[in-house]
Amino acid sequence: MKVSYQWLSEYVDLSGYTASELAEKLTRGGIEVDIVEKRNKGVENVVVGFVKSREQHPDADKLSVCVVDAGQGEDLQIVCGAKNVAAGQKVPVALVGAKLPGDVKIKRAKLRGVESQGMICSAKELGLNDKLLPKEIQEGILVLPQDTPVGASILEVLGIDDEVLELDLTPNRSDCLSMIGVAYEIAAILGREVKLPKADPELLGDGGSNGWSISIEAADECGHYSARTIEGAKVGPSPLWLQNRLMAAGIRPINNVVDVTNYVMLEYGQPLHAFDAAKLEGGRISVRLAREGEKMVTLDQTERVLEPSMLLITDGVKPIALAGVMGGANSEVSADTTSIVLESAWFDGGTVRKTSRQLGLRSEASLRFEKEVNPEAVIPALNRAAALIVQLAGGKVAGGIAEARARNREPVSIRLTLGKINGHLGTELSKGEVTAILDRLHFRYEEAGEDGLLVHVPLRRGDIARDVDLIEEVARLYGYDNIPSTPIVGSTTPG
Repeated sequence: MKVSYQWLSEYVDLSGYTASELAEKLTRGGIEVDIVEKRNKGVENVVVGFVKSREQHPDADKLSVCVVDAGQGEDLQIVCGAKNVAAGQKVPVALVGAKLPGDVKIKRAKLRGVESQGMICSAKELGLNDKLLPKEIQEGILVLPQDTPVGASILEVLGIDDEVLELDLTPNRSDCLSMIGVAYEIAAILGREVKLPKADPELLGDGGSNGWSISIEAADECGHYSARTIEGAKVGPSPLWLQNRLMAAGIRPINNVVDVTNYVMLEYGQPLHAFDAAKLEGGRISVRLAREGEKMVTLDQTERVLEPSMLLITDGVKPIALAGVMGGANSEVSADTTSIVLESAWFDGGTVRKTSRQLGLRSEASLRFEKEVNPEAVIPALNRAAALIVQLAGGKVAGGIAEARARNREPVSIRLTLGKINGHLGTELSKGEVTAILDRLHFRYEEAGEDGLLVHVPLRRGDIARDVDLIEEVARLYGYDNIPSTPIVGSTTPG
């Protein structure tokens, strides 16, 4: 899991701690951080410029002479060799004296007899991973949105004045496959509050029917399925802030609708999927197991032969998605899509894992589902994504939530005693010290006897099932370095 320091700071106050210091605290708390990577690979003095005019170079067919307003008071003349440069564009401009990755320094120069006062940059020249860029802007100069302010620092505009913590998570800590999960972890370590994102209720409509009925025919494989409908949306590029967040997490932006589903997946750890409503035939959504020999073409344009153990989402006529793994090509959101059905569900982790393995098909969604998602995040993530789609793609939410529940997962309550905690850890912790740690974890508890507590573990922490799991939580937040060395005590039996 790649965690942007800037993005994380929206959920928990990180003031007073650098990314490296956070990495050290996380590692000491049991969440290993492999590396802290700077997104800025050495960019200095690069700003947003507006290309006022572009003329052919008098002595070179492959060069253009551009007049650029870079917010410096005077227009700059810049010679550019990119094919896609044109008048009216907003572009990154490296001013004279600027530095670029690879220790490149920009100087005033003459190219084929024409003076050039800077350089118009491509994404690769700025040190960005161009494989994560939308395909249409991987070549040539980087063209910025028209509302980008002239003269603004490119570090802020592209979000590259940031650091990314790469977490090496053990299989039991799937809660940290989300920004909110990491925020809870950091908040517990630092003793600070978590600020959860909220969906704007004004963007979610007035409720009522959204025109879809949902049935779950495989209750063991799908516990909860929910959907919202957005009408009148306009599919297009995402704003830069959203693209920047996805690229920091290693995900390539596609369009505003798909990007929102990926963004909320990273935020909540709850995968979502968007269907083009116009391509759904039966007027209902049915969650069922595949039939022997049934086939479908997934989003990667590969025809898959399905097994009866695989869970499908269907429109009542045909399969439209492999549940928790990948959507179908026959319901893909495209540039012409205006009506969207947005899915958020709780699928059985073992079923998703088996499907993914049998088909050799891994995705960010399957990675999370197979480790079990938080059932309580299904509806909040759905509402958050629906509101963001309306905000970024227009349209409106039609009706309320269509959903079906086949089963519920109840939170675990565990009895814990001071004697057992201190006996396991060799410590002398008081009840006040233990409850302070539980408060930092945001775990509810109640008194259970003189030295006992009944702790109610939130569903987001599916890794905690026994008292020894809670004792481990106490140990790591108390600090492994603070646990004293004590002699082992116990009876021995001769052989």
